[in-house]
Amino acid sequence: EAMCSGKLQTGLLVAGYFIYLLVGAAVFQALERTAEKQEKIAAVQMKEAFLQTFTQLTVAEMEQFMKNLTEAIQNGVYPVGNESQLEESNWDFSNSFFFAGTVVSTIGYGTLHPKTAGGQIFCVFFALFGIPLNIVFLHRVGKMLSLLCKKLGKFLYEKGMRKKKIKFLTLLFFLATGVLVFLCLPSVFFQITEGWSYSEGIYFAFITLSTIGFGDYVVGKQSDRNYFSYYRVLVAIWILFGLAWIALLFNL
Repeated sequence: EAMCSGKLQTGLLVAGYFIYLLVGAAVFQALERTAEKQEKIAAVQMKEAFLQTFTQLTVAEMEQFMKNLTEAIQNGVYPVGNESQLEESNWDFSNSFFFAGTVVSTIGYGTLHPKTAGGQIFCVFFALFGIPLNIVFLHRVGKMLSLLCKKLGKFLYEKGMRKKKIKFLTLLFFLATGVLVFLCLPSVFFQITEGWSYSEGIYFAFITLSTIGFGDYVVGKQSDRNYFSYYRVLVAIWILFGLAWIALLFNL
């Protein structure tokens, strides 16, 4: 009964956690998408005006253009290419889910952030409740993984191995498996999908899972590459389980 109750609690926690992220993603998308489209239209108009008059611009007007361009890029709007890019949004569902995941995990790359008053206020409350929920989620997943450690240890003990050696081998096994699953293999995936070198993929994976999150490398941001649907959702899920693996290592 206790085991069934524990499994039910875990199932409800995991379901509740992902529902929280899905709802958060939907709200961020609803609050930010329209404002972002207006910013993109303004950036395209600014670019067109510049192309028509750049030979007659004064130094002050040129400085103002550079300032506006810098602000647009900081807000995630890149006025490069044609107007068809207006239909593409940084706040589609995949990107919004990815953003929600980076908020609750406290990575905070800084490349995508809410700019409307509603989005910023919602982000405060979303993080306020989401960060503790994320800690509880990671703790529960870490606990489930530690049960696997115990089973492995029990199996080795029955084979006549000493306890000290079992502890060392268990730690080594989960360290090696985690490095392979959460660092080495994803880096190959990022190398293929993003066009990064393998060392850049390793660097991104480590900076992300350690929650340092510089924001110098972020997935799904290159306008000249075609990403498959829900690419960033998969990366967000990789981040969440990668963080659970790190939590397990600390427990061990």
